[in-house]
Amino acid sequence: MANSTDLIPRHAEDLVTEALTDTRVVLVNGARQAGKSTLTRVVAAQTETTVIRLLDDPATSRAAQDDPTGFVDHDGLMVIDEIQLQPELLRPIKVTVDLDPTPGRFLLTGSSRVLALRALPDALPGRMEIIELWPFSQGELTGGADGFIDAAFAHGPDLNHVSELRKRDYLERIVRGGFPEAVRRTARRRAAFDSYLATLIERDVLEIANIERRGELLKLLALLAGHAGGLLVPNALAGRSGLPRTTLIRYLELLSTVFLIKSVPAWSSGQANRAVGTPKLAFVDTGVACHLLGQDVNRLSEPDGAAGAMMENFVLMGAGSPADLVAGTGAALPLSNQGQGGSRRRHRDAGRPADRDRGEGGGDGTDR
Repeated sequence: MANSTDLIPRHAEDLVTEALTDTRVVLVNGARQAGKSTLTRVVAAQTETTVIRLLDDPATSRAAQDDPTGFVDHDGLMVIDEIQLQPELLRPIKVTVDLDPTPGRFLLTGSSRVLALRALPDALPGRMEIIELWPFSQGELTGGADGFIDAAFAHGPDLNHVSELRKRDYLERIVRGGFPEAVRRTARRRAAFDSYLATLIERDVLEIANIERRGELLKLLALLAGHAGGLLVPNALAGRSGLPRTTLIRYLELLSTVFLIKSVPAWSSGQANRAVGTPKLAFVDTGVACHLLGQDVNRLSEPDGAAGAMMENFVLMGAGSPADLVAGTGAALPLSNQGQGGSRRRHRDAGRPADRDRGEGGGDGTDR
């Protein structure tokens, strides 16, 4: 089991621990290798009767498939890692927590937006709380708070902050990104990103969709990286990629489902205007985007480099998306899964880290 003293503390740890005190099922959802497995093991170590099931293990996965009801039978907390591999387990989990509504029965992780999976038999309405885990925030990496949004609302135009970092320091953080494996490496970081993208396409995407021409998806990713921070206009992207618009939209949805990209709705003080405005495209991790562009710190610094777009993406994903600022309330919410059928969100930390959603239809960190 992971030793939490060797890990970079995650802001989401308190959210998960608190959720388990009053919720029957808690799902930690997020990108592959963002640290979900490590986080859940750290939380699970606080409970003596915890059982951990890793669905990445073929024997464990077969056991879940052969006898799903028996698989989830346990009196204490059960951690099930990568629940999207066996989504049919959600049905016996629902039966279990209906018979015994004690909080803290199941702690799940998922590398896809589990509530969006077509194979989902039941979204545990009213029984599951969702916490999204993103790659490391700058506050987590530096041991500080992510308080920009709170400060912006508290001080408004009087907000004044002078950073000791230079432009190159910021560019180095942008190229590194926030995935634990990339943060740990300095040399051979490109190999880590290559492996990450290959696994994402060959495994995660193919788990939720049948894609015959994978090369198209990889080419589209490079094209999208060049549009990071810009307007997301499907017709224009379809023209440049050579893909039919319907195929392009399907690919965009898939890439969002596996937490690679995010569509950020247009900001306006009115809900109606936000609904019809053109969204912006953001990569969940700037390190991945820079890798796809083939730009390191030196290349970003050149006059024709992508420093501007990558900086905008970096700020957007690091400070919290304008799409999640609540107009007229003086409150702010981190980037989050919008859930299905409505959700209750609580603002915990103004940085990007995890959101806590009450779904109704829905450092080190060596992790999957």
